[in-house]
Amino acid sequence: MWGPREPGQRWWQRAVLRRLPVLGWLPRYSLSCLRLDLIAGVTVGLTVVPQALAYAEVAGLPVQYGLYSSFVGCFVYCLLGTAKDVTLGPTAIMSLLVSSYAFHDPAYAVLLAFLSGCIQLAMGLLHLGFLLDFVSCPVIKGFTSAASITISFNQVKNILGLQGIPRQFFLQVYETLRRIGETRVGDAVLGLSCLAALAGLRAMKSRLHPAASTEPLATRASILLIQSCATARNALVVLAAGLVAYSFQVSGSQPLTLTGSVPCGLPPFHPPPFSKAVPNGTVPFGRMVQDMGAGLAVVPLVGVLETVAIAKAFASQNDYRIDANQELLAMGTANILGSFFSSYPITGSFGRTAVNAQTGVCTPMGGLVTGTLVLLSLAYLTSLFCYIPKAALAAVIISAVVPMFDARIFRTLWRVKRLDLVPLCVTFLLCFWEVQYGIMAGVLVSGILLLYSVARPPIKVLEQGVLVVQPGSSLHFPAADHLQDIIRDRALAASPPCSVILDCHHVSSIDYTAVVGLAEVLQDLHKHGISLVFCSLQDPVLRALLAADLEGFQHFLSWEEAARCSEAELGVSRTAYIDSTDESSLLPAGLIQ
Repeated sequence: MWGPREPGQRWWQRAVLRRLPVLGWLPRYSLSCLRLDLIAGVTVGLTVVPQALAYAEVAGLPVQYGLYSSFVGCFVYCLLGTAKDVTLGPTAIMSLLVSSYAFHDPAYAVLLAFLSGCIQLAMGLLHLGFLLDFVSCPVIKGFTSAASITISFNQVKNILGLQGIPRQFFLQVYETLRRIGETRVGDAVLGLSCLAALAGLRAMKSRLHPAASTEPLATRASILLIQSCATARNALVVLAAGLVAYSFQVSGSQPLTLTGSVPCGLPPFHPPPFSKAVPNGTVPFGRMVQDMGAGLAVVPLVGVLETVAIAKAFASQNDYRIDANQELLAMGTANILGSFFSSYPITGSFGRTAVNAQTGVCTPMGGLVTGTLVLLSLAYLTSLFCYIPKAALAAVIISAVVPMFDARIFRTLWRVKRLDLVPLCVTFLLCFWEVQYGIMAGVLVSGILLLYSVARPPIKVLEQGVLVVQPGSSLHFPAADHLQDIIRDRALAASPPCSVILDCHHVSSIDYTAVVGLAEVLQDLHKHGISLVFCSLQDPVLRALLAADLEGFQHFLSWEEAARCSEAELGVSRTAYIDSTDESSLLPAGLIQ
């Protein structure tokens, strides 16, 4: 969290401040912060309104549900959030997941928001934020890159004005290519024009540098105008496309596919639907939960991952700290309360958070301004949304998600660690089939690779008068047999017989199974007249071995001391180097003569 901690606070004061971060920054709030927060809030609001309409299309829901999902998170995060830059609301990835698990049905989408919020809230209360650390970066990159392609291609049908295209990615590609001859020229021209305009404005913003105070007023004003237009490019493009569609409507011809009528006014306040009426009866709560299946795990997990990753990135950039468990509480509360206003699941938005940070937001108060702007749009502008062409919204979505595809990650992992390409590629490819299969398979493969490194730690072996065995990491039960086999095989194969030194300076912990395995090796070698001694034991490991009361257990502070003792016993003086792995960096330089 940002801001200094007040000295002399009592424990209950710290607990309240931890659960209500707004109490930490509100007493120090100033007029200068208000001015910056107003600018940032309005700027983000101009971005979120067109994006919300577009993301509802990705979720397969009526466009008003995008706006219904865009204001509660702003208000809740202002009170409970620990990152001043983050904005909550609908995002492309979350909308894709909602499309997969809510079956394009608002009742399922709203219930999914409520249940996801309950899971996130429970995780926060139980301090389970550490579980997010088990989802590796290659899995996240594989998922987001696949989502970028999936979401982009899902909008091609709206750019081309095609109807009745299936949702499944491979069928979508096939049907789109098969029916490309049915393209509506008006939609295609408008959609491509909007894409070009958005790309041009994005490029202008990235290449335009802030004006120096010494430059003429006209130059500074021009640069500020261009920067403002580039920042609010989504709103400007949608507005321009709406004006084009309206002019066609007035002239009596309409070559564009429009969004259609949007219900006026604010969403009603009522509990989420715990059952659903259908022509043949009612779908009960249990059946709805069963229908959503893996979505009840995937949606809250991905939502929290996205928010915490964004919060950590901007906290590091702007020099403040976040509390991952408090972020879980904020996310859960926002989704639960949002479901009472017909919201579908929300999460942190990277694009809007970046806009928030770039415009100099001081506190989460900027979210109040953004949420208010969304409410005003719902109250007074919904009658105009019917003139927004679907091709323009599709262009907004494609422009937002294309940067999520990270082609460089494949080359980077090839250079850094090629084994990490396995979970990346598994996640990336399977996400085109079903998102949940891609994420679960990626996490599973990452877990297997992690367990394999625990079960087969690097072990170095040096024969220098005595046999020095050096595990490269802590010893746990999957590695017990592996270590036993290496010690036993190398010790019995040595000719003449020599003592064994187990150098444990890399071993920070050991479990009972590994201790039992070492006891067996001690007895085995003793039967063959070979001694096994330990050296460089860290305190937790030494305590565990002493508590086990191993027969014949000897330990020394260093391997040199252990070697002198063993060589004195056996009177051996030969030297040979044996390495059980490809790496030798784990051995101290002093071991290599």
